[in-house]
Amino acid sequence: MEKKNIKGWLYLLPAALFIGAFLVYPLIDVIIYSFEEGYNSASQTFFGYGFYNFGYVLRDRYFLSALKNTFILVIITVPVSTGLALFISVLLSSIKKLRELFQTIYFLPYVTNTLAVGLVFMILFNKTPYSDGLVNVLVKALGGTAIDFINGPYWAKMLVNCVYTIWIVLPFKILLLTSALASVKQDYYKAAQVDGTGCFRIFYKITLPMISPTIFYLVITGFIGAFKAYSDQVALFGVNLNAAGMNTIVGYVYDMLYGDSGGYPSYASAAALILFAIVLTITVINLLVSSKHVFYD
Repeated sequence: MEKKNIKGWLYLLPAALFIGAFLVYPLIDVIIYSFEEGYNSASQTFFGYGFYNFGYVLRDRYFLSALKNTFILVIITVPVSTGLALFISVLLSSIKKLRELFQTIYFLPYVTNTLAVGLVFMILFNKTPYSDGLVNVLVKALGGTAIDFINGPYWAKMLVNCVYTIWIVLPFKILLLTSALASVKQDYYKAAQVDGTGCFRIFYKITLPMISPTIFYLVITGFIGAFKAYSDQVALFGVNLNAAGMNTIVGYVYDMLYGDSGGYPSYASAAALILFAIVLTITVINLLVSSKHVFYD
């Protein structure tokens, strides 16, 4: 028995070393950095330990702006993308012919390069002296006035940001929800139809409970993914997100490390831990809610 245990631990050793080197050690390093006050990157010295870095970050107007942008992105994109994916998945599930073709078409944006999609969106929404962009052409055709969605007002840029994020995450959610709908036992639907149950009630009482674990998974991963947003914003608004007013928490961490105001790993570590605390809190709340509303067959 002991030899089997040793053999099992030897199998786990490479994975344990990998996790320790690339997950556990960096996490401990970030925690230590976040409490080092007055850290100097050049001399790698600091004054002492304390909570000054957290106070500085929470008072920094760039961090507060990034925090606001991130929360707006999360609050809008997660429920809208999940609801829209569920609606499209239900429609796809009702299509018998060419279902696989439509699923492939909807999945294409997920495997397309993020920066390439961002460039396409920028061309569609950008207003230049030479062109108003395709979206503005449609806006003017409907009687509106052209808007600079990339360099214009804050609400216009946030609208593009949300639409782009929803477009990027939608294919993965459609794929999972379509698979979840296909796994629902048809016996439940047949029994409900025999009883004369309406379509909406069947969807609410049978379909939603049966696919609730998948929906819960998508909501959790959606929150985590939206809080980690950064590359999408760079693709749309360039690397200077502070000037565009579209920075995110992850973007703030990157700027503190490598940007024009970089060289402050202590501030970056404090911001990263604040982000970790926010994501952990929201995940725990979702877990508590799911214990009452998620049905595991």
